This record gives sequence, structure tokens and C-alpha cells, in this order.
Amino acid sequence: MEDLIKKAKSGDKLAFTELMLQMQDELYKIAKIRLKNDDDVFDVIQDTMLSAYKSLKKLKHNEYFKTWIIKILINECNKIYKMKKYKILALAIFACVTLNGWAQSEDNVTGRVLDEKGKPVAGALVSVEENPLVRVATDKNGRFEITAVKGSRLKVQTGDDAMKVVKIENGSELTVVMDYSSEKVNYGFGLQQTNAESTGAVSTVYAENIDKSSAFSIGNSLYGNVLGLTTMQSTGVVWEQMPSMYIRGLKTLNGNNGILLVVDGLERDNNWQALKYITPEEVESVSVLRDAAALALYGYRGVNGVVNIVTKRGKYDTREINFSYDHAFNYMTRKPELADAYTYASALNEALTNDGKQVRYSQNELNAFKNGTSPYLYPNVNWWEEVFRDRGASDIATLSFRGGSTKMRYYTMMNLQNNRGFIKNFDTNADYSTQEKYSKANFRTNLDIDLSPKTKMQANIMGILNEFSRPGMGSDNLISKLYQLPSAAFPIRTESGLWGGNTTWGENWNPVALTEGRAYSKGHTRGLYADMSLRQDLSSLTKGLGASVRIGYDNLASYWENHTKGYKYGMASVASWENGLPIAGEEITGGKDTEMSGDSKLDWQYRAFNFQMNVDWQRQFGVHSLYSMLLYTYKYDNAKGINNTFYRQNAGWYTHYGFKNRYFADFTLMASASNLLAPDHRWNVSPTVGLAWLISNEKFMQSQNVVDFLKLRASFGMLNTDNIPGNGYWNETVGGGNGYPINNNFGGDGGWHEGRLASVNGTTEKAYKYNAGVDATLFKGLTLTVDGFYERRSDIWVSSDGQNSAVLGASGSYVNAGIVDSWGTEIGANYYKKMGNVELNLGGTFTYNRSKIIEMLEEPAAYDYTRSTGNPVGQIFGLQAIGYFVDQADIDNSLPQQFGPVKAGDIKYKDMNGDKVINSDDRVAMGYNSTCPEIYYSFSLGLEWKGLGFSAQFQGVGNYTAILSGTYYRPLVDNTTISNYVYRNRWTPETPNARFPRLTTETVDNNLQTSSLWLADRSFLKLRNCEVYYKLPSSWLNSFWVKNAKVYVRGVDLLCFDSIDQLDPEAMNNSYPATRSIHVGLSVGF
Repeated sequence: MEDLIKKAKSGDKLAFTELMLQMQDELYKIAKIRLKNDDDVFDVIQDTMLSAYKSLKKLKHNEYFKTWIIKILINECNKIYKMKKYKILALAIFACVTLNGWAQSEDNVTGRVLDEKGKPVAGALVSVEENPLVRVATDKNGRFEITAVKGSRLKVQTGDDAMKVVKIENGSELTVVMDYSSEKVNYGFGLQQTNAESTGAVSTVYAENIDKSSAFSIGNSLYGNVLGLTTMQSTGVVWEQMPSMYIRGLKTLNGNNGILLVVDGLERDNNWQALKYITPEEVESVSVLRDAAALALYGYRGVNGVVNIVTKRGKYDTREINFSYDHAFNYMTRKPELADAYTYASALNEALTNDGKQVRYSQNELNAFKNGTSPYLYPNVNWWEEVFRDRGASDIATLSFRGGSTKMRYYTMMNLQNNRGFIKNFDTNADYSTQEKYSKANFRTNLDIDLSPKTKMQANIMGILNEFSRPGMGSDNLISKLYQLPSAAFPIRTESGLWGGNTTWGENWNPVALTEGRAYSKGHTRGLYADMSLRQDLSSLTKGLGASVRIGYDNLASYWENHTKGYKYGMASVASWENGLPIAGEEITGGKDTEMSGDSKLDWQYRAFNFQMNVDWQRQFGVHSLYSMLLYTYKYDNAKGINNTFYRQNAGWYTHYGFKNRYFADFTLMASASNLLAPDHRWNVSPTVGLAWLISNEKFMQSQNVVDFLKLRASFGMLNTDNIPGNGYWNETVGGGNGYPINNNFGGDGGWHEGRLASVNGTTEKAYKYNAGVDATLFKGLTLTVDGFYERRSDIWVSSDGQNSAVLGASGSYVNAGIVDSWGTEIGANYYKKMGNVELNLGGTFTYNRSKIIEMLEEPAAYDYTRSTGNPVGQIFGLQAIGYFVDQADIDNSLPQQFGPVKAGDIKYKDMNGDKVINSDDRVAMGYNSTCPEIYYSFSLGLEWKGLGFSAQFQGVGNYTAILSGTYYRPLVDNTTISNYVYRNRWTPETPNARFPRLTTETVDNNLQTSSLWLADRSFLKLRNCEVYYKLPSSWLNSFWVKNAKVYVRGVDLLCFDSIDQLDPEAMNNSYPATRSIHVGLSVGF
């Protein structure tokens, strides 16, 4: 310190800077004790350092420097006490020493921060990069004023962590545009990279595009919104709706294609529950991490891709209060149209005749169904119409507080949701409702606090409480019974008032009784997601050094209450017929009326603990920039049940290098461990490399005005995963065996036999990922992203049974022999243009993926075309239907089909191999898979004029196949009903070219084979949302202290274009019908 004091007294400003760096922590502590308030503390430190700089030459004894400057600090603190003088922090600690001359170069720099659409950005933090404590926030117009000098660099950081550094040139006002290049790439783990320097394939959608569906959850807000993410809708009661998600399609075997969900960079629960509980209103952005460079830090769990949900945070030096309310009118779409009683009875008679059996209904009975003259004996009930009403309703209300100072930011949100379903007569009981009801309350608080100039804290808390109730119990399978129960089965109630029912269908088969007389069951879920992180600047040890630690805890539990009761049911028999009319006989009853149950239980529970720690070092050496990090993470998962405790660890090294702000390289070496793997193979190392060339920063690009931003990317990596074939695969299994006589026990005692052999010397499944991409912005408004990828998944666990003879006597062990290749392309584009008062926005995404199984140790087959090897993952195999047998003569003269007896009207198949026999060897690949479409695309349109706007988004899929199954397409077996669609399109001798085979009450194996007849193109294009809105003019709002206000009418899933008959392509077979909704809402900001 002695040398630094001497140099500083002689005018060496760098020496004074270093001197102040060494003293700032001690000065902060002293001032903090005296003043408490951080704003006052920073003002005093600033004044102390300015005073010390001006009077340093007056210091006579260098050894008393510390005492001298502390005395100055105390005097400044006393001034605060006496004068109550509060100032806005506008000077930096070291502004005086990094300039060429204190007096002549210092100046106030003014400027404005705009987004890429030219709109002001409020609450952005502007700081001097050389002197980080010189910082101010932009006002509501995006303007700022800061003390700096020519040659300094200003760093601008917005509320969504976009970042840009600009150099101060002249005295003119700065305009900083936060364009595509400045957007943050949300890798997680505290990495601060923008699109300009990132090497990974990451696509992001922001809040303005997320919250356009009025969805209850973030999972149902992402259809077609973000490039590279295939999101498929799941129908059902509101609390059970969970979309399926894939990144780059099906890449491996055994169904292990699930993605990793993280929230604010921290892995949350394994079952994606957070997708249901996080609301769109609290989300700032959603990023999809797709290639090796982006996924490397996530270890085993990130191999299939990562979805990072980033929640909103506070804004610097602002205060915002926002309220929004949304009311929805919900409608079921494409409800199944099932046959009326007469049609059903006629169809059943026809089916029995086809089966060579006696008809069930006489002509008198058919007439009774048709005329409706005896509704208690020959009922005609449209069960769907009796159970469900036309319209449901839902509400969403959100109140949020957002703001902060230059040292603290906060975001707090409260969200209430309520849904009333489609049950028609839910209020027939005075004491309770049997409606399908759902209500949920969300609370979130995110805090960012600068505890000191070198210590920063971040805390995130989300709490959820929800309650749902349904008529009866979920195990009653109401929807399934509505698909199966004939309209002629029994009346809703008997003439005596009993609930309808009979011995043919048994207990709990009356859908109306299930929704009115079975009472209800209820569930409650409560959850806590919490995490906290600390960031410490360790530059006092060595310049650029820092460290972070983060811990997270999740606790979710669901409790179930049973308030159901039993009911007595019955139906009168027919005693005789008189004059063509039935005479009622004895009423046959079953079941009994019981009191409501009162039992309850813990349905499920989930707990998790996260720990992350990293040490990093960041420096700039001329044209070279370097960031290096050592990272350690630990994750503990525990769920209710046996063998549901999992541990995972990662330890790795990550380095990011930049040269001349044009050439970038990433290198990651990650070691991962998991208790799912065999004890001696739990740790494995995964290396990845990413490269990028920022072409738009080259000198030869500066003279043109077409390309605003252009970057080429490439990455390669080998990632391990802890996908396993089964728990404890490294142990041999045993099973129950035959009895063996022991001593005099000739009846035989129980025995054991070998099950599956142990897997020894195993390794892990590996993904070799290759990616090349380009990011560009053109013509000041067009953003374009294109990626091409290839992946080889090797060492996949597969059974060795296909390579072993049955003589072995035991099941073959699992071995690492599976290989799958996958490849594809992703294209995203967005165009924004403002023409006077008109704003135009066009966007689109397109994803194509394809896979091929190279090896899976399949059992040898006589014909290669019957093997899955060489085909895509999930490829459907089936027989080629060529028509129907016309009559017995046709059957006799046709090739034999080895799937059981056939009759006229049964499906005739093609002999694919020419062996004159139709059997399993004639199955060929057809269609695609029925899990994940190979093509996924979307396009959107937005127009706005003077606050009046319209937006629409379409989303579609292609190369996607449906297998028509369930009772809707395969009727009348086991007393099930028939749909009008199948009845109109059934085979009869008069309609030999019908869509479906003959009617039958039997299980005809020949007709149930997977074949081209049961496959359908599942491609669709949906209007996911459209909206008409109006933003009220500021001139109207200012007198009411309102900053902004918007009203809207919004439609969700209004249209669907597809080739699936009758049912929605996302609600196939016996699924809960899809819904469409109309929303009206408003949002107000104060």
C-alpha cells in the first residue's frame, strides 16, 4: 500500500484506483453501520473518495492513510446526519482516476434506450463499464443521464437481462437499441452471454408472445411459439392437462425421449409438474436449448434437450403495478355422435346376424325404440347431452408489482384461477356441487439485491395452492363409459325414481347417476418452489475472479378426499306385449344407497433439493476475452413410493473465448454421476465444443446496409445419459418356479427360476451431436435462424433376447448395443415493420426431424422389411388392406389369412412377400409414428394501428399418423355402442367398398390387426389463437394515474383443418373432447 500511496500522491490515477479498490469494502462496512440506508452509504463513499482524491497531496504521513480516509468518511457521514442530504447516485467511485484529466474530460452523457421496435425501455440499468458503481436507470421514456467521459464504455442491461456495451464518442445524445444481438441467451448457471457471442443453438420466445392463449399454465401456452420445441396438446379435465414435449423428435429407443425442464436455470421436478403450475403471466421468456454446446452443462439429464423457463424480475429505479382479468366461455368441440336407440338396436341385430346368431331385438322392440312410446322399458338416451352442458367458464385474475432501485429489484405476483366445467346438472344436491371445478392460487416473489458493491443476492419463491373436485371418482371413468354405453341400455331413472341400470352393465355405469347421485371427490395440491443464490466478486484476490452458490428446495404434495356414495339402481323388465306395446314387469334392482364416504389420503408427494456452486474468472486482454468456470451441481429427488429416490451430480469445466469480438469458441468438459447406474459405472465424462463467427463485425461488412447481424455457428459434443433398461439391471433377477417334491411333500413346494441375466461391464447411452446454424437480421426488421443437425445415439440399452436361443432357459441380459441416427432442420423467421401509424409483424417456424434405427438386436426375421431396424423410431407396421371378402366363395378362392376365421365383410389383406399365405410376415412399414410428428410448423400475423390491433397464430403438424382404435371405431363388442360415423360407413353386401368392416359382436382377430384400414393421416393445422384488442391512448389515461390499458377479445383453438373424421386429431379414440374458447379481458398498468 505504501508504494500505491506514493504513486497516487504523484498523480498516478491508476494507483489511486487500486488504492480505493483495496479500501472500498472497509469503507462500506463503516458507513453501513452508521447510516443503514444503502443509498446514503454509496453517496458517502463517493463523496469520501472525491474528497480524498482532491486533498491527497496534503497527507503528510503515508502510514496514516487509512486513518485519514476513515476520518474523511466519518465526517461525510456526519454531514448526512446534519443535513439529511439525499442525492441520486450519478458518479462512480473511480470516475476521477480513469480519465485523461479530471476537470477537463468529465461530462454528463445523455441518451435513450429503445427496443428493437423503437419503443422506449424503462427500468434499464446504465453503468460505466470501467467504474461499475456509476449507474443510473432509464425513465419511462427510456432516457438516462450519467456522468462519464469520452472513450468510456456504457453497459446497458434491461429487465429481461438483455445487455449491450456502447462506446461514448462525442457529446451528442446516445441512442442504444436493444436489438437481436443484445438479447440474453439463457443457458442457466449464471452465464451472461448475448446472441452476438453465443455458440449454441438456443431459441427464445418472450412474454408478449407467450401470454396470448389465456392458458392456465405455461405448458399450454407454447404451441408453435418457440423454434425447435414440438408441443402436443393433451385433453382432459383442466387439472390433468399436461402437454407432451419433444426437442428434435424421437432420438432413442425405449421411450426415453423426454426433455429436461428447468426454471430460471434450476432443474425442477422430474414429472414436469411445474409446467402445470407456472402461469404464463409470471414468465419473461422460454428458451429451448437444442445442441451439444447449449446442453453440455446439464449432464445426463440434458441429453434430449432443455426447456428453460425464465420468470420475470424487477426493473431498476421504477415502480409498476399491473392488473389483468380474463373471462372465458369454453365449448367442447367434436363431441362424439353416437347412435340413437333405434340405430343401435338395428346395428346390434345386424352384427348378430353377421355372426350367425339370433337377433337381440324383435320388430316390436325396434318399433318401441323408434317411436319412443315406452321410455322406461325401451329408452333412448343421448348420454353426452344429458351429462354435459354446452358451455363452461373460467376466470384468471393477476396482480403484480414490479420495480426497484439501482441496487435492488423486485417482482411480486398473485394469480387466481377458476374453472367451472361442463357437467350439466351439478346443483341437484343442496349441500354440494358435482361440477368439475378447479381453482388455483399462485404467489411468486423474485428479488435481486446488491448486499454490497461485491456481493449480490437473488431469491425466488413460488407457492401454489389448488383445489379440484369431480363427480364421483376418477376411477369411475366417466368419459370412457360415455363412449361405450348404448343409448338403449337403460333409462336415466326408472318410473319409480330409481337410477337406471341393469345387470348387463352393472354398478356405476349410469353416467347421469355418476354426475348427480354419486356425490364427489376432491383433491388439494400445495407446493413450494424456492431457491436462493449469492454472487461474490473476488477481484481482491485476483482480477476477474468471482464465485456463486445456489440452493433450491421443492416440496409438492397432493391430498385426496373421498366424498362419494353408492346409489341403488334398477330397471323394469318386460312382462308381455299387448297390441304391439310392452307391459312392464318386475323391477330388477342392484346396488344400494349409502352415506357419503369421508376417507382421505396423501395421493402423491415430491421433494427435491438442488445445490450449485461455481468459481469463475473473466478477463479482457486487448482483443482477447476469456471466461472460464468450474462448476459443481447436486440434485436430490424423492417421491412417494418405493425406489423413488435419485441422486445426480455434475462437476465440470467450461471456457468461453472471444477474439476481436468476431470469433468465439466454447469448450466444456462435464463429469456426471447418477445412482441409477451400476455402482462401478456411475461417473462418466462428456466433452463438447462450440464455435461461432460473427461475420457482421468484419470490416468488409461495415459498408453495406442490408445485413445488420450475421453469425455462423457450429458445435459438436458427446453427451452421456443415465437412461437405463430397468432398476438394478446389473443384478440377475429370479421368478417363481414350479413345485418340487421335498421329502414326503409330494404336492411340491414352491421354487425359483432364473429370470433375466445380469448386465455386466455395461456403459452409458451416448449421444454424438453435430449442429451447424446461422443467425441473421436483415433490412432492419427481418430476423432469420436456420439450423441443421445430426445425432448418433449409441450404446442404447436393449435386450439381447433377439440374439439368444430359447434353449438358454433365462431371459437375455440387457446390453449396450442399440444405435439410432436422427437428423433434421429448423427454420425460424420474424419480420417487423412500422409504416407511419401501422405496425406489421409476421413470424413463422418450421421443424423437420427424422430418425433411423441402425441396430437394436432384433430377433432374426425371414424378411427384412418386417424389422424395425432400418426404420424410424416408432414406425408403425401393418398389413395392407385391399378390400373386404364379398362372400364365402371369395373367401374360398382367396389366399388363406392366418389370423383366425373370416366371414364376408372381413378385411382382405395383400400378400406382400408372395408366399401365398397372409400372416405376420406380410406386415410392412406404413405411415409414420403416432407419438411425435416429424413436421411441426407455425406462422403468425400481427397488425396494429393507433392502438387498435389484430393478431393470429396458426400451428400445424405433418408426417403424423393416427391409429383408429377404441369403441368409437370398433363398436358393439362387449355390449358397447356404435357411432353414427361407423354405422354410415360399415360394410354390407350393398356397400362392398365401405370405410369399415362388417359389424360384429365378437372379437374378430383378423379385423383387429394393425393395417392400413385403421391408419389415418393425423396432420392438422389449427388456429391456436386470434385476438382483436385496443390499447387506450395515454391522453385518456393520464388523468386517472394509469400508464397503460388494453381490452381484448380473444379466440383459442377456434379452427382445425384436418383429415380425421369426427374426432379432433389431438383427442383421438376414447379421449376427453377438445375445447375451444372465447375470452374477453383487460389489463391495466399503474
